[in-house]
Amino acid sequence: MGWSHIGSAVTAAFLASIVEFVEALTVILAVGSVRGWRWALSGAAAAMVVLLALVAVLGPALALMPVKLLQVAIGTLLLLFGMRWLRKAILRAARVLPLHDESAAFAKQAEAMQKAGAAGAGFDSISFASTFQITLLEGVEVVFIVIAVGAGGVGLMLPAALAALAALVVVIALGVIVHGPLSRVPENTLKFIVGVLLTTFGSFWLGEGFGVAWPGDDWSVLGLLAGFAATALGLVPLCARAARKGQAA
Repeated sequence: MGWSHIGSAVTAAFLASIVEFVEALTVILAVGSVRGWRWALSGAAAAMVVLLALVAVLGPALALMPVKLLQVAIGTLLLLFGMRWLRKAILRAARVLPLHDESAAFAKQAEAMQKAGAAGAGFDSISFASTFQITLLEGVEVVFIVIAVGAGGVGLMLPAALAALAALVVVIALGVIVHGPLSRVPENTLKFIVGVLLTTFGSFWLGEGFGVAWPGDDWSVLGLLAGFAATALGLVPLCARAARKGQAA
């Protein structure tokens, strides 16, 4: 497998994981700062255990699927993820949708925790449930993206998993250092890049599953990448213009 393929897969897994972990960290920090860290961190840790169990079940199960069927399934899954991320990134870049603000999300979550009342001396179900839910929700998306990226080619699973693990370490380290929401992370830019990467891989592996003979084999990934990136960037001003016309009307 070419380095263009491996490098793109690792980049997609790393950046997608960064985005999801940053969103989970914002909620964990808000819950912990208002209601205490013991049960907030316990909820996040419990969700991580569930995610590891999910990986342990899904990983070996994928090895039992026929290669062509696996490529079609993985390609479809990545296309769905990629097009969803790319659509939102395009609309946010065009200012049709508001940009995601981690500071605002932190303030909203902190206010919700304050309205829930003071934490008791025993088990804090509100803290535990809040961090468990957000960690599981964001983590499941990371798991599916990493497995989808890794299952698309021989030898990709370990690099993709290590990229996600590296993203987790980076986000935790930044959270400890900053001790606040990572509002300076260019989240929409990352989602734009990840959307292009996932759409590219989805198209490539869906074509592989249907027997498409890609010109240049793995190097055609770079061509698809450039094509989707150019199309997405071209749609931004079109969407912005359409939004302005709609507002004027």
